[in-house]
Amino acid sequence: MRSSIVIFATYIALTLGVTPGLFAQELKRLSYNNPGLVVDLGVGLWAWPLPMDYNDDGLTDLLVVCTDTPYNGVYYFENSGVIDEETDLPIFKPSIRLGKAVDNASISYIQDKAVITTPQKTYPDFKNSLFEHPEKILSSDIKELYPEGVYIRANQWKFIDFNGDDLLDILVGVGVWGDYGWDDAYDANGKWTNGPLHGYIYLIENIGSNENPNYIDPVQLCNTDGIPLDVFGRPSPNFADFNGDGKPDLLCGEFRDGFTFFENVGSLYNPLFAPGRPLTNGDQIIRMDLCMITPVAFDFTGDGWLDIVVGDEDGRVALVEHTGDVVDGMPLFLPPRYFKQQADEIKFGALATPVGFDWNGDGKDDILCGNTAGQIAFIENLGGDPVRWVAPRLLEADGEVIRIQAGVNGSIQGPAEAKWGYTTLSVADWNHDGLPDVIVNSIWGKVIWYENIGTRHHPKLTKAQPITVEWKGKAPKPSWNWWDPMGKELVTQWRTTPVAVDWTGDGLTDLVMLDHEGYLALYRREKRDGKLILLPGERIFRLEGEDTPWRLNEGRAGASGRRKLAIVDFDRDGRLDILLNSRNASFFKNMGQENDTTIFRDMGLLDERKLAGHTSSPSVINLSDDDYPTLIIGAEDGYIYFKENPFRK
Repeated sequence: MRSSIVIFATYIALTLGVTPGLFAQELKRLSYNNPGLVVDLGVGLWAWPLPMDYNDDGLTDLLVVCTDTPYNGVYYFENSGVIDEETDLPIFKPSIRLGKAVDNASISYIQDKAVITTPQKTYPDFKNSLFEHPEKILSSDIKELYPEGVYIRANQWKFIDFNGDDLLDILVGVGVWGDYGWDDAYDANGKWTNGPLHGYIYLIENIGSNENPNYIDPVQLCNTDGIPLDVFGRPSPNFADFNGDGKPDLLCGEFRDGFTFFENVGSLYNPLFAPGRPLTNGDQIIRMDLCMITPVAFDFTGDGWLDIVVGDEDGRVALVEHTGDVVDGMPLFLPPRYFKQQADEIKFGALATPVGFDWNGDGKDDILCGNTAGQIAFIENLGGDPVRWVAPRLLEADGEVIRIQAGVNGSIQGPAEAKWGYTTLSVADWNHDGLPDVIVNSIWGKVIWYENIGTRHHPKLTKAQPITVEWKGKAPKPSWNWWDPMGKELVTQWRTTPVAVDWTGDGLTDLVMLDHEGYLALYRREKRDGKLILLPGERIFRLEGEDTPWRLNEGRAGASGRRKLAIVDFDRDGRLDILLNSRNASFFKNMGQENDTTIFRDMGLLDERKLAGHTSSPSVINLSDDDYPTLIIGAEDGYIYFKENPFRK
């Protein structure tokens, strides 16, 4: 890895007179530089909130554990004491990274003291040393209850007093993927043929003392019908009195977006749980904006009723407030309100896919960006030095916010991914009317475009239309798709960038992207009888030294697609190069043509910093007065990273 960077830096220095030191500059997160701006509070991918008064000032702060790449850490958000008028919740200060994070962090409140746990470990000195000095919990490992090979994705441990004997027992929630499998299990009608995710709850009872606990074997908790308590994965169990009857109930999250309430219909000393009911605010089921939620029961408002502080997949944290009302033993809650923070670094959800483009025609490049949630945001450049940015504004089409989601059968990885959309995009004048449009691919692999019917300074998008191709016969599709394209639709591999660009230099906007088998292909544009048409993909790209077309992904089903790319003359030699997702971004230099095939040389990584766990998404933006575009990369954590063009002299 290091050698490829050194080789590339040497190439730049020898051929262009650029010093290797400039290339060595590390990627940095792009900052808002906008004092007074308030944005959604967030960490990277996956938020595990630990609400507590961390600085002992009488206000509830938020510690948020994040385990992704590259944002791993425990982050401290101090409560500023200022109330946000929109949410009626406190605004938090920008986060401070306190140290490293570990998976499955949970919080228990024992005599008003926060106690942090992970599987079979507790951290009595957490406030001072975080996860550095664990103490082992001498109990059975829940994973041992399952056969080898069964995937346990959540393993959440909490201290509770289950039976009112003043002894601290352990409650464990596990997310079990054994029946679900992973991907490619739809029948021809789009029905998932594997089983569901499971979220089971176990009690590890303490029959010793709190000073010298003696934990007996785990017991799986069941409802009054004798059926194991079960939610759709990742249960995050909370054992507390939610309905004010003096008996602790169970409230669980799930892998997707909802909550399940198991009422204690037994007693304080012998809890018995009724079958689960979805959490509501009366008429409407409470749902989070995204998925992989981590609820924590905590009286945030101080009114004596336990609220729920919830982490979302995209790193945001919300409050689901208890109304104080109980109907038929069921507590009622308000819809989620997401906490806000003083703006610091630009973030848009998770797995951000930014594109630099002057969207509002004011002469300054803005950022349009997709994310895991299936949204597209406009992040406006206000100019200045340093550049000031506006908070992400969600794009609309025909007056409705764009939100592409998989639903029950749109993700090849199954119904657990119903809330994901994975938008990735480019911006170009697709219909040649003088206005920039938005071309999008997503979790579906359907390539669509949103026509701009506004003006150059006030864009306005209409509803999505399919990108169509003049196929010679039936429209192709990935072999694992259970569904077929409609008519001439372009359907390719999921989560890969559709790059709208005039590749041929004839003034018409072509399309370059992965085809249905993972090869990089040119979909050439032509004008026939006064109409623009798109021709079937041509595999005209090849790597230097290879004899076959450039295949960016040989994987199938869930392992397919996922390639993010930008096409730009990055080194300003007059030929269009390719920036491709990798550890951060890799530079593929256009070496020219051989017999109508364009040859690329792999010049290696553009930086040493690792931004990708799942993927990264490179693009460029003009932030200077010269012709050398600045590199920007959307990372796993949803933040946008930038680096000066190493070819700038």
